[in-house]
Formats: sequence, C-alpha cells, structure tokens
Amino acid sequence: MQISIAPLRIEDARAVVDAEDEHTIRWLSEGESTVEGTAAFIAQLVHDAENGKAKRAFGIWLDGRCVGTVDYDPDVTDGLEPGDVNVAYGVAPEVRGRGVAVRAVELVCDQILESGVGRRAVIRADVRNHASTRVAEKAGFTYLRDIRIASMAGEDGEPEILRVYGRELTPAERPPDHP
Repeated sequence: MQISIAPLRIEDARAVVDAEDEHTIRWLSEGESTVEGTAAFIAQLVHDAENGKAKRAFGIWLDGRCVGTVDYDPDVTDGLEPGDVNVAYGVAPEVRGRGVAVRAVELVCDQILESGVGRRAVIRADVRNHASTRVAEKAGFTYLRDIRIASMAGEDGEPEILRVYGRELTPAERPPDHP
C-alpha cells in the first residue's frame, strides 16, 4: 500500500467529491460538494498560495488514486496557541480504518516542519467524532484540552465542543535519511 500526498490540483476535484460521504460532510465540509465548487475552491487555494497565504491543501493518494484530502492552516486560531498549525483531513469510506489518514497526517506534519509555518501541529476534532480522535492518537498527537467553539453550533444550537490534540514538530523527530 503506497500512501502519499501532493498539492491539490483543479483536475483532482472529481476525485475529492467522489471521496466524500455523509461523515465527511458532517465532520469536515459541512455541506455536499460539487465538482465545480471544489474546482473553484482549489483554484482559490492556489491563488492564495501564490499571494503569500500559508494554508496548503493536499490530495491523499493511495496506490495512485486520490482518496481524500489533508490540509494545514496556521491562520486558524480558535482554541489554538501561537505557533500552532491546524490540520484537517478526510478520506473516502472504502479506505477508512487502513491507516491512510494517519499516514497522510504524518506526511502533512513533515510539510509543516519543512515550510517553517509553525512549531506544533494541532487537530481539532468534534468530541463525537471518535474516528478522527483515533487518527490523531495513532499519528502521535497528544490530547491537550476540550474547547467550545461559539462560531460552530451543534444540532441543538449549543456551541460545538472540540477535542484538541497537538504534536510538537522538531527536526529531531524526522527519521535520518538512509542511502
């Protein structure tokens, strides 16, 4: 099983939409995506990157097929500390539970470290999203705290409670290169 990440391209929009299901909509995108809307979103990300914005989004590739997305955004500050970089991810239902999201998160942590945009990767997961918290734990993140996000209301109208996990990013954490 070969897992990699690559910057999202407009031509990846169909695969990104195809990887979405009700869980992706509930926990990540908050609405059903279209190919046109996803292509426009990717184009905006590319434009923003060209103009100095720090958020980056990647396709998650499994054996040559795009099966989801992972991104990092140092501009997310709600519930985070200076130097934290928010990480978000989603994978197609047929590849869940196989370590794909865990590996993608590890790879995006390498990207954060290489880009120098932060000192700690942080995953904020709804307390009811047990799959996401398992990914954080398996990727070496440590539970930090729970936070209420007033800008994100639950089905009952109350603020969402997010579980915050962090992983310090240091060059020493990277494995040495072997010829």
